[in-house]
Amino acid sequence: MTRIISGRAGGTVLDVPPKGTRPTSDRVRESLFGALESAGLLDDARVADLYAGSGALGLESLSRGAASADLVELSAPAATLIRKNADRLRTAGVNAPARVHRANVTTWLSASVAEFDLVFLDPPYDVGDDELTRALVALAPRLSPDATVIVERAKRSPTPDWAAADLEADRDRAYGDTTMWWGRPA
Repeated sequence: MTRIISGRAGGTVLDVPPKGTRPTSDRVRESLFGALESAGLLDDARVADLYAGSGALGLESLSRGAASADLVELSAPAATLIRKNADRLRTAGVNAPARVHRANVTTWLSASVAEFDLVFLDPPYDVGDDELTRALVALAPRLSPDATVIVERAKRSPTPDWAAADLEADRDRAYGDTTMWWGRPA
């Protein structure tokens, strides 16, 4: 069961697509969001959750004080499910906008004019390194000067190509078979 861990909607259960996604575990999200909160990166942040799956990362951000979240997911069934999950947050009293976009991540970023302070990229296993790099390159012009970008992939995956997007590595942390790489504008 996936749920919102903390904040205004803490405990709210989220639906997860039956296939094609690998939701970030509660344990990993708890550690990640503890680090984000202690660094002051959530309050009033404009968040993008790319390859959103169930929307758990973007919605957890909203529950903990982010100003808005754009959740981008190509799969139509997953995008529908994210909308339902966002409705549950509204029912729990989270009024910050959760905008769900059914689109290819790189295409959506290339057309967007929004600016983001915090971005999560948690692509499915079948998204290759080149596609992830293209997404980072398309994302770079959309970042605020102090933005934080977090890429979640399997531990065996190579480090994201930050330099191709004029970004720099900040830190990384492994959680079992999952690694989270943090980056920021160079």
